[in-house]
Amino acid sequence: MRKFVSRGCVAVFFLFLLIGTNCGLAADENLLGVYGHEKEQFLIRERSGELELLCQAENQDGQEFASYCSYPLRKGADASYELLILGPTQQTQSKVRFLYDGRQRVTGALLGEKRYGKQSFAQEEGKTFRIQPQLPLAGLRQKALQAKMPVEEGDFLKPDLVELKLLDASLQLDIRYATDNNFMGMPLYEEGRAFLQRPAAEALVRVHQALKKYGYGLIIYDAYRPWYVTKMFWDATPASQKVFVADPAKGSRHNRGGAVDIGLYSTKTGQSVAMGSGYDEFSLRAFSWYPGGTSAQRERRELLRLLMAGEGFTVYPEEWWHFDYASWRSYPLLNVPFHEL
Repeated sequence: MRKFVSRGCVAVFFLFLLIGTNCGLAADENLLGVYGHEKEQFLIRERSGELELLCQAENQDGQEFASYCSYPLRKGADASYELLILGPTQQTQSKVRFLYDGRQRVTGALLGEKRYGKQSFAQEEGKTFRIQPQLPLAGLRQKALQAKMPVEEGDFLKPDLVELKLLDASLQLDIRYATDNNFMGMPLYEEGRAFLQRPAAEALVRVHQALKKYGYGLIIYDAYRPWYVTKMFWDATPASQKVFVADPAKGSRHNRGGAVDIGLYSTKTGQSVAMGSGYDEFSLRAFSWYPGGTSAQRERRELLRLLMAGEGFTVYPEEWWHFDYASWRSYPLLNVPFHEL
C-alpha cells in the first residue's frame, strides 16, 4: 500500500474547513471508516462513545497510522458535527458534515473545497473481499500441484499435526478455503478441517478456554495449509497485494503447521463478533495496529493478542487474525493433503 505522509497534521486541519450537504445524518456508526486515498487519508473512529478524526502524524517503518493525531468530533444541534482542534495557544472549531447517497449511506466528506471519498469494503456490503486474480483460476491448481517445493537444509522436528476439533469440540470452524467464500473465490481444500503441530494446538485450546470468562470463544479460519495452496495464492495475487500472502519460494508458517488464523465468537449467541475488518481483507483495516473502528473492536483485538501472547503466539503485523507459534521455524515445510492426515 502507498503511504500518506502528513506534513504536520495540526497545520493541515487548521487550514481545512469541513463543509457538507444538507442531507440528514445517518447513525454515527455509518460515519466510521477510512476517507481519502493513497497519499491523503484520514479515519473517523469511535472512542468512549464519542467520534474522533485521526490523521497520520508520520510514517513508522511503513506502518500507516501507527502514529497519529486525533481530534474530537462533537455533535451539534443542527444535524452537524464540530471538529475541535486544540493548539498550544488557541482552539479552533469547524463545522463537519458528511456526504450521503440516496440510501443514506455515507460516501465522503468535503475538506475545504476538496472531496474525500469514503473507502468501501466488501464486509460492509455483506460480501467477502476478493482479489482480481492474475492467472485463470482453472489452471492454478494444476500448476501448483506440479510445482516443486523449495529444498530446505537443517534439522527439523518430526511433524505431529493434531486435528483441533478433536482437542476441543467447542472450537468453531469456518474454514473458508474449503468453500468459495474466500478471497480467491474457489475451494482450495478438499475438506473443512484444521490441524496444528501438537504444542501449538494445545496452547490454542488453552487460549480458547481462557476466553470463555470474557464471553468469547475461538473461530478457526485456517491452520495447517499444504504448500501447493500457498503457491496458488502467490500466483493469483497482484503484486501490490503480495504483502498479504507468503512467497512459496520460502514457504508459509501455515505450511509448517505453526500458524493459525482466528476470530472470536460470542458464547452467548454463538455468532462471530466484529473485529474491525473482515477475515482476509487486504486493506489498511487488516493491519494489527489499525486504530480505527469502535472501542469494542479494538478491545477485542487487544484481548486476543494478549491471551495469545501468553501462550507463545505472536500476531502477524499485516493481519490481526494471523498468529505464529513460537516454535514454527522448528518444523519442515509440508505438502500433505488433509485426507492423508
